Order: sequence, then structure tokens, then C-alpha cells
Amino acid sequence: MTNPFEEETHPPKPHRPGLFAHLRAAFLTGLVVVAPIGLTAYVIWTVIGWVDGWVLTFVPSGYHPDALINRFLGYTDPGDQIHINLRGAGVIIFLIFTVVVGWIAKGLVGRSLIRWAESLVDRTPIVRSIYNGVKQIAETVFAQSEASFEKACLIQYPRKGIWAIGFVSTEAKGEVKKRTPTPDGLLSIFVPTTPNPTSGFLLFFPKEDVIILDMTVEDAAKLVISAGLVYPNPKDPNHPIASSDLPE
Repeated sequence: MTNPFEEETHPPKPHRPGLFAHLRAAFLTGLVVVAPIGLTAYVIWTVIGWVDGWVLTFVPSGYHPDALINRFLGYTDPGDQIHINLRGAGVIIFLIFTVVVGWIAKGLVGRSLIRWAESLVDRTPIVRSIYNGVKQIAETVFAQSEASFEKACLIQYPRKGIWAIGFVSTEAKGEVKKRTPTPDGLLSIFVPTTPNPTSGFLLFFPKEDVIILDMTVEDAAKLVISAGLVYPNPKDPNHPIASSDLPE
């Protein structure tokens, strides 16, 4: 007979997870694998469809992919024709058209035509504002590929004792450099927001107040986007370390 007041000498057996717990863990693991692939495929598929719908409106109906296929097969009767939605045909047409326009624009005749067309646009008030704004954005995003962040860094922001991830863009120049008497000069630092790193703040810091990090800009961006949950792995950069796996 056991004494109810006697201390229990044997620890209770650990509770083994049931079938539902195993199914739940497998579902969450599968969701982590499937969700990024599915969302990426969905976004690419949607963008391709949007480009197709926009480009094919400028192409005569007789030169659409399904019309060319029916003409090649000899289906002239509308009742016998087949209708095929070739996803990506508009993207291919857009790429070929863009390459041809870029090749022409590099030549002397193309540059002359562009200058003449821009002179006409500059004399149109509303169109001029729209064109110049779109052109500036396009040149910033596509043409100036060499203009990118150099390194990732640590800065004390918004006050001393609080550290933030930043990206070094360039050294301060012009009037900003002249009106800030610092011995070593200033660095232009872009401080991104979480989880959207495309927005943030442009700050100017003295060089001695900026700590340059060894991690790449891509790894620092992952750290910002994940809100500190994913750290770069120095041994294998292709497999970042989760914050829960970091040593104490």
C-alpha cells in the first residue's frame, strides 16, 4: 500500500506527442517549403500574364501566337481554328522590341531621333513633367547599375547606445561636406526600415562613428527584412542562422 504523503521517487513519464501533433509539425514544415515556392511562382505567373495582356494589345490580331499557329497548320475556317494562350509570348516580344530600340538608340541616327523627340516633349507642359519624372526614375533604377550600396555598417541611431543596421552609399560631397566641419569627413548612410527595406532614412555620420561590418549587403538586408530572426552564417552563407540557433 502506498503512502499518499510520501514523496514521489520516480519522475512522471514525459508525454509523448500524439498523431495530431506529428501531422501538425509535418504540415508546418511542408508549409515553410511550399509557401515561398508557390508565392514566387504565382508572382512570376501573374507578372508574365500582365505583360502579355499589355504588349499583345499593340500587336495586330493576325500576328498573335494562336493566329500564327492556325495559319501554319492551315486552319483558315474560324470553326476549325484552335485557341492557345501561350503565356510569355508578350514578354518575348517586349524583350526583342526593347533590345532593338536600345541597339538603335546607341547609333548616331537613334541619338538624333531621341534628341528631336525630347525637344518636342519639352515644349509640351503636362507631358514634359510626366516624361522627365519617368525618365529620371528609369535612369536611376536601370542605367546607373554601378550606383549601389558599398558595405553594411552599424551606427548608433536614434540615440547613443541604440544600434541600427545601415548601408554605406558614398562619402558626403558638395555643400553637405563643406558645411560640416569634420576632420575625417562624412559618410552617407541609408538606414532601412523593417520589414520593408526600400523605405528608410538618409543620414550623414562621421567616419569614426561608423562601424563597417564584414557581412555582405545582401546578408544585412536579410537581417533587416527578417526583423533580426535570420543572421548570416560565416561558415555557409547559403544557409543563414536563425536567431533561435545562435549560441548563448
